[in-house]
Amino acid sequence: MIKRNSLWLFVVALCGLFTAACVTMSVTTSDTHTTSTGADVGELTSGTGGDADAGELGTGAGGGKLAAVCPSPVVLQTDWYPESEYGTVYNLIGEGYEVNTSDLSVRGPMVLNGESLGIDFEVRAGGPAIGRGQTVQSFMHVEDAIHLGFVSTDDQILQWRSAPVVSVFTVLEKSPQIIMWDPATYPEVETIADLGELGVPVNVFGGNRFPDVLVAQGVLNEGQIEETYDGSPARFVSEQGRIAQQGFVSAEVYKYEHTYEEWGKPVDFQLLHDAGFQVYTQTIAVRPDRLEDSNMRSCLEALVPVFQKSTLSFLENPAHANALIVDVVEQYNKSWEYSVELADFAVDAMREYELLSNGVDSTVGNLDGARVQSVLDAIRATRLVSDVEEELTAEQLYTNDFIDAEIGFQP
Repeated sequence: MIKRNSLWLFVVALCGLFTAACVTMSVTTSDTHTTSTGADVGELTSGTGGDADAGELGTGAGGGKLAAVCPSPVVLQTDWYPESEYGTVYNLIGEGYEVNTSDLSVRGPMVLNGESLGIDFEVRAGGPAIGRGQTVQSFMHVEDAIHLGFVSTDDQILQWRSAPVVSVFTVLEKSPQIIMWDPATYPEVETIADLGELGVPVNVFGGNRFPDVLVAQGVLNEGQIEETYDGSPARFVSEQGRIAQQGFVSAEVYKYEHTYEEWGKPVDFQLLHDAGFQVYTQTIAVRPDRLEDSNMRSCLEALVPVFQKSTLSFLENPAHANALIVDVVEQYNKSWEYSVELADFAVDAMREYELLSNGVDSTVGNLDGARVQSVLDAIRATRLVSDVEEELTAEQLYTNDFIDAEIGFQP
């Protein structure tokens, strides 16, 4: 996707007005941390949906074993501020979590299905929080305290020489990234390829990879790509929808209709995934050297199935994770804002467009080797080929060794 970790380069547009009344929590403040006591224990204790089957979502594959095999806390570096697309991981943080407003992280007991897994879990914000010019994988190579990180397939490929990481789980099956347009201005447009045929200017952030891939595939033309997007609705509005623009099906689709009053109407769009840019985004990855460590492997054998179960749990009942996400964003008090309404919309979008779903089989969270290979081939077919390690193979970029094939969404 056009990753969130590249968006810090720009002023981020407001994503919705925070409504404090939507989250009922009691907080106490120290010098750098705010500790949530969690007024609603039913929401903030359990990491699973209320209607979930305990046998399927309990502590089975790895749950109670974490204290014996994993460090505490397990530290995960994300690539942006908290949002519902990251619900799988925030769903695992239980009652009594602490928010560090200095380094923008949240830490609490790891729980699943209301039961403690015996360790703490720390999730760190990315993007602006880790500094200008810093990617998650490069940060993982200089900060030993980070065990896991959010990365995307294209970043893995293009940074393999300097900061290799291996994906062990994918949070999202499809990227939420889209190209959007005004249906009133372009009623005949149904796909991104239609925009290409019409030569409609496509406004994007600079430094993204999907334009190169879509141009190489003949979906778009190089001359229509304009790297002037700054995260705000200003140009799209001032152009009165005569341009197309990048966005997220889980965010901008809501904001342009409900948040940005100067626009205040629906947009049409297509997922980049459906247009041919099929990277995995927000995969959970580790450094190759750590993957060779027997202690880390033992932890991953227990922990990855927990991530799988948390994905099922979050989509079944997102209330706990969404409440935590909105609370943490408010406490961070940065340019990023996140409302309850937007969080709920994001979950609905993830369901509707199957962003959280099984892979090509009946398992959730595993990576498809053919798809990884197709992304590698697609990038090698662009001007970015010189940045790709010549001997790099798809098999180096991921492993399904820690996936429990029995865990997945039921039809």
